[in-house]
Amino acid sequence: MELGLVGLLRAAWIAGILPIVFASLPCSMLASFRTLVSGFAKRGKIMQSSSQYKFTVPQRFFSHFYVVAVVWTTFLLLTTWMYAYRTASFISETFFYSNISSYFAGGSNIFSFHGSRLNPQQNRYSVWLSVFLLLLMEVQVLRRLLENLYVFHYSPSARMHIFGYFTGIFFYIAAPLSLCCSCAPEVFKFGVNEVAEFIVEGKHAMDDIEFNWWNFVNPLMKLGWWQWFGAAIFLWGSIHQNLCHNILGSLRENGRKIDEYVIPHGDWFEIVSSPHYLAEIIIYGGMVFASRGEDLTIWLLFAFVVANLGLAAAETHRWYVDKFEIYPSKRRVIIPFIY
Repeated sequence: MELGLVGLLRAAWIAGILPIVFASLPCSMLASFRTLVSGFAKRGKIMQSSSQYKFTVPQRFFSHFYVVAVVWTTFLLLTTWMYAYRTASFISETFFYSNISSYFAGGSNIFSFHGSRLNPQQNRYSVWLSVFLLLLMEVQVLRRLLENLYVFHYSPSARMHIFGYFTGIFFYIAAPLSLCCSCAPEVFKFGVNEVAEFIVEGKHAMDDIEFNWWNFVNPLMKLGWWQWFGAAIFLWGSIHQNLCHNILGSLRENGRKIDEYVIPHGDWFEIVSSPHYLAEIIIYGGMVFASRGEDLTIWLLFAFVVANLGLAAAETHRWYVDKFEIYPSKRRVIIPFIY
């Protein structure tokens, strides 16, 4: 089952990345395909023509993404955390130092489909690493949900392609699952067994459980510098994404008309047209770093984020340049000073 889950997730990410890569190739034979793929990326202000409203949904449906993400990520986080507490509560502190050394010595298992080659201590570490990554994802999706509810003011006419809508739903189901795919099958089995035991034993099964709250967090405190440096990168991206989202949200305030647009300024908007996309790439880059770059599934998740947001950023930059004659010429698409 584990092999099937990991293989399915990797195939899904590759299937999402390849069309975007092909559409980005400078080949005239792919012009029609490029137009089709770019159409899927259009939303909001860059999808204003009524002729483009076919197969679209209101952009305010973005909130659906984050509701699904919060519910699903919370479920995975709590179940994985309980599984780690019940089955992998002890981790030797010396393991983290030896684990770092083995990484530099070529001990990475980036292309392995599962952790069957890991010793028991490494398996415990893998489970708690999944908890740590899911914690980061929980912070991300909770913040995005709150921003969607209280920061953004979507125009009633703002639309997005229905394919993009379903892609978003898929992303927020597959992304958290990719962060814990190394132990997900065991976690699901654990959850099913716990529910079955509760149904059979009832309240008495819950009374026998004793919680040691320190054991819930102590293994996380023992994680290595890879995890904490990755978390710092994640936090850096999160802070700037929140700042940029607040700037975008403020553009709808002060009684502006529905179809009135202005050039955003402030923070990273001074260097790129889509700094909130750049910040999201940094956020998921922090997750890759926190995972120590050992899992190909997480790398493919990151590659999809880069490809998808790069395409959307290119469309946004093109719209800004066409819309405003005085658009800052030094402002790049998504990568400062480069693209």
